[in-house]
Amino acid sequence: MNQSINRFQDVHMHACAVRDWNQTYSQISAGPLESSLMQLKSTRTHVFRERISQRVVQHGEAPKGKMCFAIPTAVSGAIRMQGREADENSIFVLRGGEEFMFHMPMGMDMLSITFDGELFESALEATPSPGDIRTLLRQPVIKVPSKRLAQCRDQLLALFLSALAMDPLESSGASGASGAAGSSNDGPDLERSLEQEMLDGLLQLLTDPTCDRNQRPGSSTQSFIVDKCHRLTVSDAANAPSVIELCQRLQISRRTVQNSFRTVAETTPVKYLRSVRLNGVRRELMATRASDLAIGDAAANWGFFHMSHFAADYQELFGELPSQTRRIGR
Repeated sequence: MNQSINRFQDVHMHACAVRDWNQTYSQISAGPLESSLMQLKSTRTHVFRERISQRVVQHGEAPKGKMCFAIPTAVSGAIRMQGREADENSIFVLRGGEEFMFHMPMGMDMLSITFDGELFESALEATPSPGDIRTLLRQPVIKVPSKRLAQCRDQLLALFLSALAMDPLESSGASGASGAAGSSNDGPDLERSLEQEMLDGLLQLLTDPTCDRNQRPGSSTQSFIVDKCHRLTVSDAANAPSVIELCQRLQISRRTVQNSFRTVAETTPVKYLRSVRLNGVRRELMATRASDLAIGDAAANWGFFHMSHFAADYQELFGELPSQTRRIGR
């Protein structure tokens, strides 16, 4: 098993460190960011726990051929997954290759588990009612009784932390010079044990009689508005539409847009969409050399043409000037 523990002060670096996921994280709330990412990856399972101090929106695609779950361990604000309202009594589900939009509140702490699709299907088929569970898993947000979810979360966290604390040589089955790390079969056996216990824990939760398998939570109009505005803004960032233009395109009032962003993202549409574009500039700066891309050109690519205003907004959001952002080769 591959184990890693990392801390970051930049949400883009954090997102890039999550293995196998094609996604971008954008910091929405202003101020210095602190995050941690603990990962454990076996042949057929990837488990990671992430904590992020600031509000973040995640946009991307789940790994193909996988079945993905996430369980919040701490929620301190409004949270939306695929347009559905969620809380600390929810679990999140994504199928491999599915596009997603996830609004993560400040201080979010979440455990995510990704299974190989064939492994999960095989385990699901062995349950008493696989058809009912497959129907339930079409929902991106599943509400679960709080007591039962707490038991499952504690069990999964204990398994994860125990495996993460294991000596990497022991968990991989590799032997050191003295040969004291064990036989070469230990690693695969430990992997299979962890995979099976993780699968059992989640499937027991989903098949528990207290779990309503007929729930059909719908996406909210407010989430649709925020996500649509987000996508319209990044689809042509250099000519990003104003809030008034977005209202005209969506044929809704400014008040409706304002209320939607307050409810879903806990901020105004102007601040949210500006933050998304500022994150785009930051990703471009971090991915290029200063000699290859000037700060002004990166800003223009995301619709910022008044450099003094841009620099002030950038510093307010990230706690540093654009010129202080780490570039390749520095």
